[in-house]
This record gives sequence, structure tokens and C-alpha cells, in this order.
Amino acid sequence: MTSSTALRSPTAVIGALICAGIVLAMPPAYKGRPFRDAHHQSGPQVIPGTVQCALYDLGGEGVAYHDTDPINHGSGELNHTSFMENGVLTKHCRPGTSEYICYFREKEGVDISYTKDFADFNHPNLFDPPKDQLYVGWEEDGEWANYTVRVKTAGTYKVIALYGKAANTIKFDIDNKPASECRLPVDTGSPHKWNKAEIGTITFPKAGLRLLTVHYAKENNLAYFEFVRTK
Repeated sequence: MTSSTALRSPTAVIGALICAGIVLAMPPAYKGRPFRDAHHQSGPQVIPGTVQCALYDLGGEGVAYHDTDPINHGSGELNHTSFMENGVLTKHCRPGTSEYICYFREKEGVDISYTKDFADFNHPNLFDPPKDQLYVGWEEDGEWANYTVRVKTAGTYKVIALYGKAANTIKFDIDNKPASECRLPVDTGSPHKWNKAEIGTITFPKAGLRLLTVHYAKENNLAYFEFVRTK
């Protein structure tokens, strides 16, 4: 620590560490850190607010996430390929979509893709997702991901999910302790048929940096969770 840093107030030091991507989240033994790249530099995702599933923590398998195999079946596999559609060679990396989105976190094990014209918008949805919305897919029971979040206010929040397919139960932990079980309300019929719905509630007993773990379930595509304070 430099002499100038040592003279700062504790609040200023904490802020500087967060900006540098250093994790101060509970529990203190956690070795992951908030996702950060050239496009995302704001640090922990904020609650109340939206937690994007693809922006899980950095730290790799067994720390930031657990996936059943090391291959990213979307960004690292499918989105590098093409297929024939009505006699026309069609790329999974769609025209007008940046390579950053097409191949997002392609070297990591979590399976990520994004919403595409021919897969997600060529049929009615219960709720239309945004174009190029990143999501976690190819999910299996037992998989999970960690998110360092900044909780502005302790309390109970309703959880709203943008998801596709199965009416599964999504489990949340806070600081490595079970916190909530939320139910996706309807099976949409396909991972690419989307719905946005309130799925339950979760209580954050403390404000500040918290470790939120999402336990995924088989067959879902999950784009994001909105956390709206109720009390």
C-alpha cells in the first residue's frame, strides 16, 4: 500500500479497491471477483436492479461457477458454425451482431449465447426479449454461478426472471447460505420461447457487497433477474 493510499479514509480505500476489481464480498474466503472487461467496468451488479446472468464473476470453474463440462457450447462452439436454412448458408453469428456478443466469454465453461432472429423472434413469445440479449443456456441440474452484487438496501425483494422453457425451481444462496427458492411459473415450450415473470422473493439481511449464487436447473435459458424491493 502506498503512503498516499494509507492516508485515505476507509471509505475511499474501499471504493478504490472495488474500482480495481478487488473483491471485498462476503464470505471473506471467496476468491472470485466481479466481472470486468473493456465493455463492463462498473464492478458489482447492483440490487435493486438487474443481474445479467452472463456477467457472472471471474475466477473460473469451482470458484465463480460450476459447469458439467469445460466447453462453452454457445459462444465457444455453436456461434462459430453455420447451417443450411432454405438452401442458404446461415451463420449463427448474425449480421449486425458484434463478435463481442457472438463469442462472449467463449473460453469459459458456462454456456452462453444471445437472442437471434431465426431462433427467438420468428414466433410469438410470452415476452419479447431484447435483440442480442445474452443468456446462459444448455443448463444442467447441479450447475451454478456466483455474482458479487452490491445491495444498496437490506430487505425483501421480489424476483422477476426473463427465461425460456421449463417451469423449474431456481435456488439462490447469499454468502454461501440458502436464501430462496423461486419457481418459474410456466413451461414456455422451448428454450427460445421467452417469458418474463415474477418468480418469488428473496431477503437480503445486510446491505453492501454480497455473494449471490444462482443454482440453475435443466433445460432453461436464463437471461437476467430483476430485483425489486418490496419492504
